[in-house]
Amino acid sequence: MAPRILVVDDEAAMRELLRIVLEAEGYRVAEAGTLAEAQAALARGGFDLVVCDIFLPDGNGLELVRSTRVGGLDVPFLVITAHTTPAQAITALREGAVDYLSKPFDMEVFKGVVAKHLAVHAPEPAAFFDFIGQAPSLWPILQRLPQIARSDATVLITGESGTGKELLARAIHAASPRAAGLFVPVNCGALPEPLLESELFGHARGAFTGAIRDKRGLFLEAHGGTLFLDEVAELPLAMQVKLLRALQERKIRPVGDNREIEVDVRIIAATNRNLEQLLRVGKFREDLFYRLNVIHLHVPPLRERREDIPELARHFVSRACGRLQVPIKQIHRDVMAVLESYHWPGNVRELENIMERAVALEPSAVITLSSLPLSLLGEAQPLAASPPVRLPESGFDVEAHIHELRREYMRQALLRTGGVQKSAARLLRMSYRAFRYHVKKYKLVEE
Repeated sequence: MAPRILVVDDEAAMRELLRIVLEAEGYRVAEAGTLAEAQAALARGGFDLVVCDIFLPDGNGLELVRSTRVGGLDVPFLVITAHTTPAQAITALREGAVDYLSKPFDMEVFKGVVAKHLAVHAPEPAAFFDFIGQAPSLWPILQRLPQIARSDATVLITGESGTGKELLARAIHAASPRAAGLFVPVNCGALPEPLLESELFGHARGAFTGAIRDKRGLFLEAHGGTLFLDEVAELPLAMQVKLLRALQERKIRPVGDNREIEVDVRIIAATNRNLEQLLRVGKFREDLFYRLNVIHLHVPPLRERREDIPELARHFVSRACGRLQVPIKQIHRDVMAVLESYHWPGNVRELENIMERAVALEPSAVITLSSLPLSLLGEAQPLAASPPVRLPESGFDVEAHIHELRREYMRQALLRTGGVQKSAARLLRMSYRAFRYHVKKYKLVEE
């Protein structure tokens, strides 16, 4: 049965919005507009998660968190509020909340946090080989991973080179009922067409010069498992036709053979190119595109998930040290600042190579700037040191100061982007929803 969630908020519009979003994800939702209504609902029991505002008409949501924990009811609380301060967040977690979000929040982030704290949560990335990440931009993938893995549907993974598309494909295979079978990767752009056909479908003895014996193709090698077609956009049109037939009929015909062989494989394809654009110029077949694009996953580039850089860097350092059989090296904070500010055109693969290089070159126990390539130091833009902070003798309104800083940065971002709010939001690392909310609040755009 689907998990049941109690939404506690005094704003009817907010309750309705959260109910619509959660029900669309398959959850069952109940609502409460006051502390008393929430207490009565919890007394009846049956909830798997409570989404609770702090400020309620008849009390504080933290009282509900506290009383529920004291009463021995084991239900996780996700606290939400438009007025979160660090102190309130810490208090909420101390009282027993599992997480908190500040309004307005991005709904994709909200859905990810909800899924994380339910029994149907996305698995921990560490369980899936080296696919590491907790950034909000990854949650649309991670929270769906168990369901995708249990399915046998074809998956199309898109994303820039080096983002980890093959690791994601391996993660899906490892969590699937086919995990006992082989995961067979093939780079569709690395082989000429005649050789690629033989690699995929096999060939009969005497099919061409040099074919001195029968050869099993990769489709047969992956029988009962997963066939990963990397760089699928590089397939010649003639090969696209043959691949489409194999997917439709679940049968292959080895080169030079008249017999057809049934195969049972799951297909996961990947590309760093825009297949829809290739469709328009006639370089990729529309029927094959729709056959591959049953489930589409897009892996964001590393510059859009900077939160994961420290964990990834430490992981690659640890692995490199293990291979060299040396004690694990630490990463100096100045190095981490450079890594977090670099734009990473080569994505995770580039980060891995740089950390392996640093481990090999660094003579001390701490990786320093001297172990980084000059090209990275030249292009990175480390954050300037913050000026000393001094509290005036008379004190001041810190909330008003923060609001004024946010307003001024948003005003400058709008000027720099010509008033394009989505671009300004990206410039400030804000969600578009949060940016629009504050634009209206600060009256930055004439209505």
